[in-house]
Amino acid sequence: MLALLLVPLLAGMPAAQAVDAIQDCAECPPLVPIPAGVLIPDDAPPRPIAAFLMGQTEVTFSQWQACVNAHACKGGQSDHGWGSGSRPIININYTEALEYVTWLNRITKRTYRIPNEDEWEWAARGGTHTLFWWGNDPGEGNANCRACGTRWSGHMTAPVGSFNPNPYGLYDTAGNVWEWTSSCWNIKRAAPPAEQDCQQRAARGGAWYYIPLQSRSNARARHPITLWSYTVGFRVAAELETHP
Repeated sequence: MLALLLVPLLAGMPAAQAVDAIQDCAECPPLVPIPAGVLIPDDAPPRPIAAFLMGQTEVTFSQWQACVNAHACKGGQSDHGWGSGSRPIININYTEALEYVTWLNRITKRTYRIPNEDEWEWAARGGTHTLFWWGNDPGEGNANCRACGTRWSGHMTAPVGSFNPNPYGLYDTAGNVWEWTSSCWNIKRAAPPAEQDCQQRAARGGAWYYIPLQSRSNARARHPITLWSYTVGFRVAAELETHP
């Protein structure tokens, strides 16, 4: 396993757990273990969450390029002059995100997927119950969102891992880019399946362009699966066990 050092947390913030990130190949996104538990959403009954793995960061341009080089993903996404490399891949629609996951499944012995929004929120909260994983006040310098007091806020994406990790060792679950989830859109998560709109997916986490309110752990947005945007990216989830 590839051990990654975690950035020290600011005084008063929840302590991050020291984790060894799992990396299934040199080009694969590092994964961290997310424990099982019960999510209590604002708009639905409690949801049991099984243990799984989550991408430590949003998928980056460099990680995406490996898929492009393998002729399994579409290339040519604009970085808007902000730089690529360790910045989150943007201008990726939902179908293209699935193509990346399909490629990871083909080259590794693990089952990758896009997390559903219950899994995403459980992981993003990091065991906390506040509006943001670090507390109820967005403060300054905690995330890349509009008026969040960083040099990127309201202007562009930031390189992944530019801020402190949450208690589960995940970076950038608040701000930077909206992240696709696999969940079909429901106005309320408790709505019956017949009311789901699978031409739109729930996106979570807010983005550099949006105000802190939309970067809360419980904030939801809906995006058409065909949407490309410089405010939208994704991170992967994966099963704990590998297969032969």
